Amino acid sequence: MSPSNLQDVLDAAGSTVEHLRSSQIGAYIYPVVPSEFTNWRREVRAWRETAVLFDQTHHMVNLYVSGPDAFKVISDTAFNRMESFPVSTAKQYVPVTPAGYVIGDGILFREAEHSFTFVGRAPSANWLQFQAETGGYDVEVVKDDRSPSRPYGHAVSRSVWRFQIQGPAAWDVIEKVNGGPVEQLTFFHMAHMDVAGAQVRTLRHGMAGAPGLELWGPYETYEASRAAILEAGAEFGLEIVGSRAYSSNTLESGWIPSPLPAIYTGDELAAYRAWLPANGYEATNALAGSFVSDDIEDYYLTPWDLGYGGFVKFDHDYIGRSALEAIDPSTQRKKVTLAWNAEDLGRIITSPLTEDGPDYMYFDLPIANYGSSSYDAVLDAAGKVVGFSMFTGYSANERRGLSLATVDQDVEIGTELRLVWGEPGGGSAKSTVQPHQQTEVRVVVSPAPYAVTARTDYHGGWRSAQA
Repeated sequence: MSPSNLQDVLDAAGSTVEHLRSSQIGAYIYPVVPSEFTNWRREVRAWRETAVLFDQTHHMVNLYVSGPDAFKVISDTAFNRMESFPVSTAKQYVPVTPAGYVIGDGILFREAEHSFTFVGRAPSANWLQFQAETGGYDVEVVKDDRSPSRPYGHAVSRSVWRFQIQGPAAWDVIEKVNGGPVEQLTFFHMAHMDVAGAQVRTLRHGMAGAPGLELWGPYETYEASRAAILEAGAEFGLEIVGSRAYSSNTLESGWIPSPLPAIYTGDELAAYRAWLPANGYEATNALAGSFVSDDIEDYYLTPWDLGYGGFVKFDHDYIGRSALEAIDPSTQRKKVTLAWNAEDLGRIITSPLTEDGPDYMYFDLPIANYGSSSYDAVLDAAGKVVGFSMFTGYSANERRGLSLATVDQDVEIGTELRLVWGEPGGGSAKSTVQPHQQTEVRVVVSPAPYAVTARTDYHGGWRSAQA
């Protein structure tokens, strides 16, 4: 009998770690949007030098929660301060389990008094949907799932299109699209502007380190809206960013996008695992990297590990509050950037050209991740594991290999550590892994965000510089 839910999958697998490390789902794909429009180096440089159009329409879940108890279900599942969440603002949403471990994250938009939209990856959307549907709340939930990774020619449709206009010249583009001045609201505040003759919603954002906007409108106006933005942006050097370059932005801005959702253990989560499908994100998530443990809980992370510690408040009741209150933040790891040694990275990149030399795990450009959740071991001088590298690639702006990581609290900025690149035993059975041998890379502990503009210009929070 085929498994009918996540718990069935885990029971049949025996080892949760080995099941996830052997996932055959392949690399994480940013669907529908073409890989490149010009070339990924030019597109990356544009968000630092001119302006870019990010097409975020297809790779995230939209979860609409509305009704008299909409605020309550959000407050009951979020550790952020909830006493101030006015209409037309947004918040980072980072739910944790009853044991205090992170499930995922995303952005919550309060579009009306009793109407919220969550935008982000599947783990947080699934958790919020489960709580809303099973917790006795008076709400309506509508899920608009991300577009399929491989549509194979089938028509793709979403509830809304979602764009971002970012970069030093972004505001020039925005005001030309609007046909007049647009007020520069404070970070994560929402307003309206005109695009192609229609009014759309906006969110003040800043992914590229300069003032910018996220915009969204009905999917049926996608073509006209996109054309209007491109026409207005031509004189300002606006570049369209393809899916290949898009995710490398996070290397500069400091967001760790896909920690393992900490939902695979615990009796209190049994009903949730039985609710999750057998073929969903949590069941097929590809766990990758040089760190390997028999215990899946060794991959779980707290809010402090991921740079969310400043968001944790104890001013309301929510799932996981008592567990978070019991944690001493000074004992938790902290988010940093690891700057790769250029010589070591060059050795890895050129290894396929060496006939008799070692074959290292392939380092793709600009993003080198080969799983959905990456955990590469980071070692100190004595060989002790002091953290995990969790998102790795190359920044064409910084001209460096970079990893977003979480390391022990006492590891200081400027410390040289060693990152173990590649999986043990010649590699796992994942479809993204070829037989290879491990190697060590020298890395220097650096601030997160790594980009100076991001550290100095972003609103405080998960992108602000870590102590």
